[in-house]
Amino acid sequence: MLCPYCKCDESNVLESREAEDGRVTRRRRECIKCNKRFTTYERVGNIELKVIKKSGRVEDFCREKLEKCIDKACFRMSKEDKAKIIDEIEMKLLNWPSVEIPSKEIGIMILEKLKNIDPVAYIRFATVYLDINSIDEFQKLLVDFKNLKK
Repeated sequence: MLCPYCKCDESNVLESREAEDGRVTRRRRECIKCNKRFTTYERVGNIELKVIKKSGRVEDFCREKLEKCIDKACFRMSKEDKAKIIDEIEMKLLNWPSVEIPSKEIGIMILEKLKNIDPVAYIRFATVYLDINSIDEFQKLLVDFKNLKK
């Protein structure tokens, strides 16, 4: 690990502890050369997931995009609750049988999570995801949602 101050590649680990519910190891280090202290975070590297868009185009999975769409739909929800939803969806994606996942499946996962947590966020996300463009389509979405909840 390179020291951020002097770029020396030797340091002593002073302390290690778990962070982010055990998904990260936080290490406090001291550089052998300059004796300055710094912190490093060790994470498991993610599998390179690919998303197959409606058009057939393939792009890298981007957690930030998932965070943005959850954030827009769930603006009243706490950051912790949003992070939990995002982590659960990302874990499902990492356990997907293939590294290529249709974007449709990601949308369905989001809808499944939101339907039981926040009905308003579900409707908000569904109107964008399902491309609702008319009052009739919106009313049908509401009726379908009510039938889901029964």
